[in-house]
Amino acid sequence: MNGLSFLVTNPEEKEVVFFIEKTLDHSTTPEELLMDIESIMFKNDILNTNFSEVSVIYSTPVYSLVPAQLFDEAKASEYLKFNSKILANDYMAHDVLEDINIVVVYVPFMNINNFFFEKYGSFNYYHSTTVLLKTILEKEKYSLPKMYLHFQKNTFDCVVLKNGELQLCNTYTYKTPEDFIYYTLFCMEQLNLNPENLPVILCGDIEKEDENYKIAYTYIRNIEFADTKHFQINIDAEDKAHKHFILQNTI
Repeated sequence: MNGLSFLVTNPEEKEVVFFIEKTLDHSTTPEELLMDIESIMFKNDILNTNFSEVSVIYSTPVYSLVPAQLFDEAKASEYLKFNSKILANDYMAHDVLEDINIVVVYVPFMNINNFFFEKYGSFNYYHSTTVLLKTILEKEKYSLPKMYLHFQKNTFDCVVLKNGELQLCNTYTYKTPEDFIYYTLFCMEQLNLNPENLPVILCGDIEKEDENYKIAYTYIRNIEFADTKHFQINIDAEDKAHKHFILQNTI
């Protein structure tokens, strides 16, 4: 709700054909967001061509994880209403992570879905948490606990794994570095994890020069940026390849 990005790639040539992003100063509405999308597409002809595949990723804190064996599509709104404010006419969508038997329930913006359907025909859409979890859990098969922190403007995702299984996945809104480290250390405390030896992997919109990194480095001993060697196409420079972690793993 506070920004958007467009990425066009040529997988065969392993190249970025076009990339643009817009960060908004404030959280907007789906209606205003659609106006931004239309404006960007009007100004960039390449976005008005035919594509072999189109994917839309929604990155919002309005989601919930449900064990697949307990999921009932008819009750999708029930999983969200305890943690999020939803409207009676909100459309509920869900992504299935079959390998780990988890369903991600969320609210896509139907005005934006309808716009892309009219523009491109059929397309894929997912929640960003689906992409994040799928990417992390495919590569993490180790027994030691590990925490992943994925940063975006004013929010971060916290994912904790142990024995190759998911222990925690939550998204936190923060205003200051102190807010961020409070939530992070609280998660560790609740799961009986020690910041002195827990490996913490950073990705998304964070750099060594950032205040979030500096405060994390103060309280957490074992900290590093996500491995990006598996990326087939790089959007950013090598030392910042972790920045668009979700987009890179959507390709």
